[in-house]
This record gives sequence, C-alpha cells and structure tokens, in this order.
Amino acid sequence: MLRIHQAVQSGHYPNATRLAVELEVSAKTIHRDMEFMRDRLDLPLQYDAKRNGYHYSEEVSSFPTLQISEGELFALLVAEKALQQYRGTTFEKPLLSAFRKMAAALPDTVSLNLADWGQTISFRTSAEPILETEIFDTLARATAQHRQLLLTYRKPGRKETEPRLVDPYHLANINGEWFLFAYCHLRRDIRTFVPARILQAKTSGKTFVRPQKFSLERRLRDSFGVMTGQGEFAVAIRFDELVADYIREKRWHASQQLIETEDGGVELRLRLSGLVEIQRWILGWGGHAVALAPPELVDSVRGAARAILERTAGGG
Repeated sequence: MLRIHQAVQSGHYPNATRLAVELEVSAKTIHRDMEFMRDRLDLPLQYDAKRNGYHYSEEVSSFPTLQISEGELFALLVAEKALQQYRGTTFEKPLLSAFRKMAAALPDTVSLNLADWGQTISFRTSAEPILETEIFDTLARATAQHRQLLLTYRKPGRKETEPRLVDPYHLANINGEWFLFAYCHLRRDIRTFVPARILQAKTSGKTFVRPQKFSLERRLRDSFGVMTGQGEFAVAIRFDELVADYIREKRWHASQQLIETEDGGVELRLRLSGLVEIQRWILGWGGHAVALAPPELVDSVRGAARAILERTAGGG
C-alpha cells in the first residue's frame, strides 16, 4: 500500500493493471488494497476515467501511520521479547526486520516509554538449542514447499550417521526445542528428527503431498512430549508437599487429573501412549515425586534410580 501511495502521489495516474505488473501481484489485490486505503485510512483516492488512472483529490502530505493502542503496543513488545527462542534460526532476521518496520510506522504520539517497558519483561531459556542456520533454513523451506529431503542423520548415543529420505510434514518448537516431523521412507512411518542431529540436508528434487489426515495435535495428544507410543497407560504420580504447588500451577497434559492428598501433596493422573518421557520427568523431581502406576513405570523409575545411585557411589 505504501508503494501504491507513492505511485499515486507521483502524479502519473497509475491504474490497477500497471500497478499489478510493477508490484508482481494480481489486479484484484491492488483493488482490495486501494479500497482499504480509501475506506480505512481515509485517503482521498479517486479514479480519473479520462486519464485511466488514480489520483488524490486532495493534498496528502504522508502515508498514514499505523494506528495502535497501548495494549497492542505492549503485546507487540512481548512478542519481540519472545523472539529469543528463534535466535540462530532462519526466522530471526526476517522477524526482527518486520518488527523494525512496524516500529517505524508507529505514530509519534505514542506515550509509552519503551525503555521502561523493556526492563519489566523478558523471556529466558535454561538451555538454548544449537542449530546450523543453513540446515534449519533448508528444513523450513522444504517443509513449507513440500519438497522431499535427503538427510544425513545421527541417532542419539551413536557416532555413525545414516542416510534418510524423508517427506517433511511439520517443523515445531516444543518447550523451546525444535523438532522435524517427517515421513521416513526407510521406516515407512512418521518419525521425529532433531535438527541439531542432522549433519546435512538437501532436496532430492522431488515434491510430495502431505496427507490431509496428518495433524501434529492429534499425533502428540497422548504423548507427554514429542515421543509417541502405541500403548495406553494410566499413569499416577504422587508429589510431596514441597513441590505440590508447582504441579497445581501448570497444566501438564490435556488428560490430567489432580487429586489432593491428606499430607498436603498432590497426585497427578494422566493417560499416555508411552512412558519414556514421563519416566525422565519423574526422576527430574529429585525424590519429591513417586511413580504409583502403571507397574512398568514404577519398575523403570526404580531401576533408573538404582543405576544413578550405583554410578554415584562408584564415582565417589
């Protein structure tokens, strides 16, 4: 719209067809933007049939600035702070550029002191994922353009790599970590790949059609994180009084139920398709959480705790 404004203000009477060619958009888009400029921005835009083009019927000193409320400006500031999670990714520079453009378009009459607001809110992560920008950019573009990828991938705990031909369905940031959900032609199933473990990514030259039935929300509905299983487990965990408030203050899973205990603690009940991630989570509470069910989870937590104890004792 700013470029349309500049063309009209030049006095050359541009029409929608010419503007569409110059701006590489459709004439329909030009007409829609002009309607917005006239009806919403109150610009005196008129069509001159004799000259077959548009002009301003009154003098326009400048393009109207972006109208924004204090609440919207604060929300914009929060979003800018949240950009930290995109640091090192292909999204960082274009997002920062977009925010700078919006900030430049703000009216001078905004009375908020952004320096003060900037000192009152921030986002922090305890561990920042290490990403190769070039590889992440390839993943993002291939996912958006439905292009098949050839990956050189290293599985966790292994030094050797293996080739994987994949159809990238979805790139997601989950709890501060990036994951690629893709159909693996080797496994003939959807697999989860960690971008940091991808040593090389290049397009195969082929495209694919993402199945309409694929939904990341449905896929992760019964998982505790990103790992999906084939089972159905009724999980019960008891937390003591020292950490019970932390459990009450968050929604850990869509299926969760909280049951208060007489000693001031709380029991968390979930329905999950796998137990690997919930086992690690329980161990992370350092003895303040006790697995109650199912028996497989109780045994795995007990075994992991015993291994920790043995290694700690051996190291000492």
